[in-house]
Amino acid sequence: MTLTRREREILALLRRDPLAGAQSIADALGTTRAAVNVHLSNLGKKGAILGRGYILRQEHAVVVIGGANVDIKVRSLAPVAYRTSNPGRSHTSPGGVARNIAENLARLGTPTHLIAAVGQDAAGERLLSETQAAGVRVEQVHRGPHPTGTYTAVLDADGDLVVAIADMAATDALAPEHLHTARELIGNAGLLVLDGNLSARVLSYVLDLASATGVQTLIDPVSVPKAALLAPLFAAGRPVFAVTPNVAELGALAGRDLDGATDADDPELLGAVAALHERGVRHVWVRLGARGSLLSTLDEGRVGLEAPPAEVRDVTGAGDAMLGAFAHALLGGADPVDAARYGHAAAALTVATPATVRPDLTPRLIEDALDAPLRRTT
Repeated sequence: MTLTRREREILALLRRDPLAGAQSIADALGTTRAAVNVHLSNLGKKGAILGRGYILRQEHAVVVIGGANVDIKVRSLAPVAYRTSNPGRSHTSPGGVARNIAENLARLGTPTHLIAAVGQDAAGERLLSETQAAGVRVEQVHRGPHPTGTYTAVLDADGDLVVAIADMAATDALAPEHLHTARELIGNAGLLVLDGNLSARVLSYVLDLASATGVQTLIDPVSVPKAALLAPLFAAGRPVFAVTPNVAELGALAGRDLDGATDADDPELLGAVAALHERGVRHVWVRLGARGSLLSTLDEGRVGLEAPPAEVRDVTGAGDAMLGAFAHALLGGADPVDAARYGHAAAALTVATPATVRPDLTPRLIEDALDAPLRRTT
């Protein structure tokens, strides 16, 4: 489903004035009322508008689609000894990239809807209950036949990830038909956030819907293998607002070997970024770990951001906090650079706690932490 140029112009006018009549739209576009009525009828048939007085999107709501599972984190009490038993501590909590992003958004005060898949089991009930208690709307979460997914992470004594195992059968089984009842919700989103845990079929379906309705889309590739599966979906005719890979994921998205790329000025890294811009991605935000990040904007240059200092207790959830806070700031009117700095601050606050989603995260807490220096490049 695609929109014509005139249909997109009409949607832009409706966003500014939801109650605009056909004649006022015609006057603004220099066309006839009859022609506008035809376009409005076509927009209704395509699902891009739902009737007069109901604009395309709720300007301050985010729809997040992707993985939701139970996190099992195990942390060694000493340097990890491989191929043997290690003393440690374990903790179980709600998790999943999309679910974590949704909770971060909700805790920051952004109206947030989660679309995901969980099992018809006790783990799924607990996951939904705790997610809803954090402020996330979960009515569109699909309850499927597969057990609720799990993500088991092994951390060393310093809180760094050693290895993780993900059982995502429930998410893998999510199909486009499970999202049909959420079409209006997706089409009305102020922002749409997707994670790479989704199948190519679902990602393609949602990206087509977002492109047709003009919804800005942010994508977290999640991992290198999933980034490789996501790569063919990027195309200039189906624009994406932002993608947030690390260096290895960027290489998979662009089909390039970036093993030697070490910083934001690396020519190979910049070439991969340019390749994504050519395929319709407006903002490429490359996470560089302790070195910060690179935010590159199509036709507007790039900005290097330093990571704020942080006392690391647990790195799990840092990327989810970054993306959630980034989306929250964008909806609040921040430009992408300031929104990225906001995201960095949220990540630093998150890794300083043992929680995957910091339970006391608030805009005030992030604003107080916003002291990271900014380095601009051309």
